[in-house]
Amino acid sequence: MAAGKPYILNTVKSGRNPRIPACRMLANEGRLSMNEILKLDNVEKYYGNKANLTKAVDKISFSVEKGEFVGIMGASGSGKTTLLNCISTIDRVTAGHIYVGDKDITTIRGNELNKFRREELGFIFQDFNLLDTLTGYENIALALSIQNVKPKEIDSRIKEVAKRLGIEEVLNKYSYQMSGGQKQRVAAARALITNPKLILADEPTGALDSKSSRYLLESMK
Repeated sequence: MAAGKPYILNTVKSGRNPRIPACRMLANEGRLSMNEILKLDNVEKYYGNKANLTKAVDKISFSVEKGEFVGIMGASGSGKTTLLNCISTIDRVTAGHIYVGDKDITTIRGNELNKFRREELGFIFQDFNLLDTLTGYENIALALSIQNVKPKEIDSRIKEVAKRLGIEEVLNKYSYQMSGGQKQRVAAARALITNPKLILADEPTGALDSKSSRYLLESMK
């Protein structure tokens, strides 16, 4: 992926032991290098109590540079989604720090956290999470409407991303009228439309056939 475009983390299942390939261990604690967009420093996420403790994420450290397309691999139940949820602030870490750009997102709260989610982060869910009462166009536009983008610019940006992802023919359809591949590409468009610093994708090809999977991943590069 060329520098300047969004940076993507993608979780995939693996029958092997959980691992994080293509990631470098951290140096210079608490500081990002010039090319780093994401950095995790000894992140832990535990559930339960001392008598029944589940270590979903156990002292994970790695960094991602601008323009990288990184996959987190591991067996089912190994904590991939939990890790993404921590990075996306859906869930809070038990210990450690996560830096996106110049922000330690484990410390921000309230309106600042809402602003980070709205402007700097894109998330592609495995089960699409499209609103059934909105068309494809309206689902994509919602992310920009929340940012008070002018209708004319919204229309222009949607047409551009729809052409790029090959979903022009489904913009006026509701989600129940779309195939699985079309839904996932609409969901991808919704994540891309705000030009976020970081895009997180939780098994985005899990519900797709091989052709649709290849098309989706290529379209996000």
